Amino acid sequence: MMIDPPIDKLIQKAPCRYALVVALTKRTKELLSMDTDELEASGMKAVSLAAKEFYEDKIKIIFNNGR
Repeated sequence: MMIDPPIDKLIQKAPCRYALVVALTKRTKELLSMDTDELEASGMKAVSLAAKEFYEDKIKIIFNNGR
């Protein structure tokens, strides 16, 4: 169970739940594939760090309409 940041606060910051899940999944995969010490230094799991970054507005959801 994720406690910080609270899931209800994350949902309020996203345009929809689907967009939130996709954005956090994409960032989590990026964190896991990177060879940096950012994840190790944080002491958090990748999905928790991705959620924290989104909550702190370090990552944004951008829609591409395919045009």
